[in-house]
Amino acid sequence: MKLLTYHQKNTESVGVLNKNGDLIIPIKALGLTYPSMHELILHVTEDELNLLRNAAKDPSIDGIPYATVGKVAPIPEPRQDVICLGYNYLDHIDESARFKGEDVDLPEYAIYFSKRVNRAVPDGGEITSYPELDEQLDYETELAVIIGKDAKDVPAERVGEYIFGYTILNDVSARKLQGRHRQFYFGKSLDGFTPMGPWIVTGDEFNFPLDLGVSTYVNGELRQNARTSQMIFKIPHVIAELSSGFTLKAGTIIATGTPGGVGMGDDTPRFLQKGDVVECVVEGVGKLTNVVG
Repeated sequence: MKLLTYHQKNTESVGVLNKNGDLIIPIKALGLTYPSMHELILHVTEDELNLLRNAAKDPSIDGIPYATVGKVAPIPEPRQDVICLGYNYLDHIDESARFKGEDVDLPEYAIYFSKRVNRAVPDGGEITSYPELDEQLDYETELAVIIGKDAKDVPAERVGEYIFGYTILNDVSARKLQGRHRQFYFGKSLDGFTPMGPWIVTGDEFNFPLDLGVSTYVNGELRQNARTSQMIFKIPHVIAELSSGFTLKAGTIIATGTPGGVGMGDDTPRFLQKGDVVECVVEGVGKLTNVVG
């Protein structure tokens, strides 16, 4: 089931995409009154989720043409910073070391950082460039996990019970700022640096643990191509480890790291330029397309 936030008549609403992918069924048309995706994640019941699943499959239920609405990131204004994993694919570790002129250092423990998101960029929206701050603008396609209920001290074998669904996140990065400040936060948190979407696909659509293709195209050229099974630290480990120390609140977004093939990874780095079209694809989730502005 694909749940999305959309804009129509000066209002942001939540809907479910029908099976054909061409109609949005507003949740309010089904008697649900959640004003936002965050509120739905917090309070939706299993019976209500089944109602939405059945509506998405029912060809007799009318809806709003998807092509006519304004696109919005599924969780447009996250209530907490996004939790991100760094260096979670071997080939990305290698290319990062080459770019920095350092030796390859494989992490013994997962590397976590956070990403400030004032407002996420939707599918079709613009990635803001800041040439006055950093001309080394880069892309990172990542599978993002949405936590469905408060998670504390969750054993790895039960992690699937706490996942609401998955979306795509482009962890846009300003590489010079990252190097200058010796940490990730500022260089990854500029306004317009978090494209997300186009929707959330609920966890029941996938076998767990996951093995999904992750790829990126820039102006139609394939740049990244990997599978989530290649992660060093898999989702069960990540959620179990994080929840051992603090509560992952419902609605928390965890970006699981990017594979090799980013712009800084080439022998001659190829950073994003104004007008470039970036397509982030995750198998079974969808495609997130944005233009650099």
